[in-house]
Parts: sequence; structure tokens; C-alpha cells
Amino acid sequence: MSSLLECAIIGGGPAGLSAALVLGRARRRVALFDEGEPRNAVTREAHGFLTRDGIAPAELRRAAHEDIRKYGNVSVHRMKVAEVANERGLFRLRTEEGERFEAKKLIVATGLKERLPAIDGLRELYGRSLFSCPYCDGWELRDQPLVVIGEQEEKAYHLAKTASQWSRNLLLCTNGSAIAEGRKRALEANGIRWNESRIRVALGTDGILSRVIFEGGEEEPRRGGFVVTEWFQGSALAESLGCRMNEKGGIETDEFGRTSVEGVFAAGDASVISPAQLIVAAAEGSRAAMGVNGDLIHESFLPG
Repeated sequence: MSSLLECAIIGGGPAGLSAALVLGRARRRVALFDEGEPRNAVTREAHGFLTRDGIAPAELRRAAHEDIRKYGNVSVHRMKVAEVANERGLFRLRTEEGERFEAKKLIVATGLKERLPAIDGLRELYGRSLFSCPYCDGWELRDQPLVVIGEQEEKAYHLAKTASQWSRNLLLCTNGSAIAEGRKRALEANGIRWNESRIRVALGTDGILSRVIFEGGEEEPRRGGFVVTEWFQGSALAESLGCRMNEKGGIETDEFGRTSVEGVFAAGDASVISPAQLIVAAAEGSRAAMGVNGDLIHESFLPG
């Protein structure tokens, strides 16, 4: 059993890394657990992160680890946390490798996972020419013939509206779902085409979309686009501890990342859900770290 930690951070994405940096600078004994399977592993460039626009996600993580290494009170463990038990306010962690740790506070920054529509070819193109966020990748696709794919009509319509800021050459595909007549009129008024038919396959070469083929045989040439994905929690740890979830499926938190369970904090995509941007997740990690540090300071000032 390792010595008692003041905070254990589960998740090594921007939120967890940012939290580790802030708590390291606050002179806290911290352990960061990173299983090394980031959701953006398929992405070659990260955008919208001030001073790091266009950086490879792996390089951003490398630079973050280099920053954290300056603080000897922060340890990084390339392990997956398999189980966390809350025993009278003390958190006992067990990794898949069987190592055990104890911590006063816990930050859950395990992020999200995504489920794509079940369309042949989509997975091979995702992260190269098909993306989920126009704010992250719209600039690189500007003014090209794009497709927006989404099976949930309301979300697909909203994504098409947003994507129209980067290209007016848009085709909205709902893969069998009907589009409301009022929305069709709005799409037509803005020069956006639509197709409600089921998609047989999305074809491309080296990750770059070339055309969408529908079940009836109709083909549409496209160069890229955006996909409505279904988000779900990257880990069940927060729910296993009893943390309340919000209406979007994220971990419910206050303004400093505190969850409904005393001593458990959450940060990043796991709590925010949307917008799922690196810079937002990093800011959330910083805020949760301040919440942890503030609570530890408060507790140390209480009479014994």
C-alpha cells in the first residue's frame, strides 16, 4: 500500500493533466492514473487550443507530462484503475495490475467514449475527414462539399446548421430518419440539401471521404463532413461511487467540480459532455483542482 495521497486523479486527458499540474503547484501529494487510451487517438491534429493550434494530440500530452515532471509531489502511473471504494471518506483504489492506493480526494476525469452510426466505412474515415465538432475541425474543411450524418433528426439538423458556417455546400443525411417539414423549409432556404434514405456505405481512400452511396444506388460525391455521435461515459467508476448524473448523461458537478458524493470531483468531458473541446476540458481540470485544494485547506483549518 502506497502512502496516503491527498488526491488521486483518474484519467490522463487534458482535464486530468491540468488538474495534476495545478495540484502539483499547490504542493499536494497527487497520483495521476492514465491507461493510455485517449478518445482522440485517431485525430492527427488538435485545434482551438491557444498557443497549440494544430498540434498532434500525442505531442500535447507529451508536453503536459514534461510540465508535470517538474513537480516531484506528482506521480504518474500508466495503469487503469479497476475499482474504487469509498470507506468512510477515504478512497481506496485498485489498479488492474493489483496495486493499491489510498487518497483523501478523488478527481474523475475519465472522459467519454463515442458510438458512431452503424454505417459501413464510417469508422475508417472518422478522425481523418469525418469529425464530430465543426469548431475543432471546420476550418480545415471550409468551402468543400461536405456531408452531415446523423440518425437523431433534431441533433442532425442542429449540426447541419452549425456546419453551414464553414461550408454552404452541405448534404444532410439522416440514414432513414424523417426530417420535419419546417426544418426542410429552413434547410432549403439556406441552400442545404438533404437525403433521408439509408446509407449503404461511405467510401474514401487513405481516410479521405470521396462519396456516400445510398441503399437505392444513388451516389453523392463528398470530401468530408461531420457525424452526430452518441456519447457515453468512458468509465463506470463515478456511477459505482454513487455520483448523480445530469440530464445529458454527464457527472453532475458544482462550479468547482464537486459531485454529489463528498470528496469526489469530476472534470472534463465526463461532466461537461458538450462542448467536448480540449481547451474546455483543461479549464475544467484546473477548476476541479482548485476545488480539491480549497476543500483540503478548509478541512485542515477545522478544530481537531
